[in-house]
Amino acid sequence: MNHRYLAFALARITLGINFLGHGLVRLPKLDAFRTGMVKDFERTFLPGPIVSAFATVLPFIEFALGLFLIIGIFTKQSLAGCAILMMILLFGTCMKEAWDSAGSQMLYALFIAFLLFNLEYNSLSIDTRKKPSTY
Repeated sequence: MNHRYLAFALARITLGINFLGHGLVRLPKLDAFRTGMVKDFERTFLPGPIVSAFATVLPFIEFALGLFLIIGIFTKQSLAGCAILMMILLFGTCMKEAWDSAGSQMLYALFIAFLLFNLEYNSLSIDTRKKPSTY
C-alpha cells in the first residue's frame, strides 16, 4: 500500500475522531453547553438567541461530520463542512477576543485544507470502495 493513501486515511480518521468527540461529549450535557456558550458571548454583539440556536445544533453537526470522516463517506463534502464550521467558530472566537483559541482554530483550518488539497489520496474509504485501486 502506498504510504500517501495510508497517511491520508489516518489523518482523515484522526480529524473525524476529534470532531466526533467534540459532539459526543457535548450531546449529553446540551443544556449546560448551550447556557455556557450564551454566557461566553454576552459581551459580544452576537444576539443571545442566535448563539443559543447555534450552540444547540453545533454538537450534532460535529458528531455527524466526525462520523462521516471516520467511515469515509461524503469525505469531500464533510471536509468542506468542517472548513465552513471552523470559519464560523473562528468568527465567534474573534468576537470574544479569545486569540489563543483563534490560533488553535487556524491550525484546524490548515489541517482541513491539507486534507482537501490531498483528497486524491482518499482511497481507503466508503467513498471510493467501488473505484479500482490505484496503489
